[in-house]
Amino acid sequence: MSQERLLELVGERVDDPELQGLGMLISLKGASDAGHLHAQLSNGLLTALDAELFARFDADELVCYSAQRPRVTFVADHFAGYQAPGIDIYLLTDELGRKFWFLTGVEPDLRWERFVSELCRFVDAYNVPLTTSAVSLPMPVPHTRPIGVTAHGNRQDLIENISTWSPTAETPASVTALLEIRLNDQQRDVVGYSLHTPHYLSESEYPAVAVAGLEYLGAALKLALPTEKLREAARLVEGQLAEQLASSEDVKQMVDGFEARFDAHAHQHEQRSLLVDVDQDLPDAEQLGARAEDFLASLGDTGPWLDAAHQREAGESPES
Repeated sequence: MSQERLLELVGERVDDPELQGLGMLISLKGASDAGHLHAQLSNGLLTALDAELFARFDADELVCYSAQRPRVTFVADHFAGYQAPGIDIYLLTDELGRKFWFLTGVEPDLRWERFVSELCRFVDAYNVPLTTSAVSLPMPVPHTRPIGVTAHGNRQDLIENISTWSPTAETPASVTALLEIRLNDQQRDVVGYSLHTPHYLSESEYPAVAVAGLEYLGAALKLALPTEKLREAARLVEGQLAEQLASSEDVKQMVDGFEARFDAHAHQHEQRSLLVDVDQDLPDAEQLGARAEDFLASLGDTGPWLDAAHQREAGESPES
């Protein structure tokens, strides 16, 4: 296969001025997907917004099937419904009519440099002004506090004083990390948000982390992204977690310990929100929702998780 065919456009429209200068949002399912962030982001965006499939990577060239096996359905006496992996670029329209690119699918196992080179060429061809991404990391943090984040990239206005934890560490690489490096080398704007999901919820679908991801990505790209259904789901999960806390003193003590370490760290580090000015206090959850609505309005003018977690070793929080 020639290198040019690794990314196949559904229709060649590079000369369309309406497609020039659109931001890009990336969500790929990889090794770090605590709280099932990828599925919630992808399903939420593709079902709630107008979506047009624009380009498709050849997943057969990029995915190692023995490493991440596709799903297949067995019906009584035969196999059916093979779910082939996909890595696609969609053209989405947000709730205020603004278009943007959305790269979604599985993280490639193979040919990372070729994959990233194809993306960089796409960014150049369509003059993408900002590329953003979000991943979710399992962390020893409490669910009773705001979702923490480690912001990274080369746009200081979108990452400065955002992070709740800024380590210096060597970690396993990801395609989005490599893309961030290559785009920065080409002096293209790129930012990413690594969200901190409570480790005892990392294997369950945790809507709060998806809400946080959409807030960061929407604010960075100046988009109105759908969060209403996710917020409803988050409230339901929070109620279930509260019931488990109330029924188990041991679990409550575990979460209390996480809270104490989290609060001690938070008092030592000033954090700002992309939805407030630098001289304003960080809002609580209700205020943040109101601020988000104001922000978007201004753009118009222009389960058993805790019980299982308690059986694991808690460890020390890197945020302490």
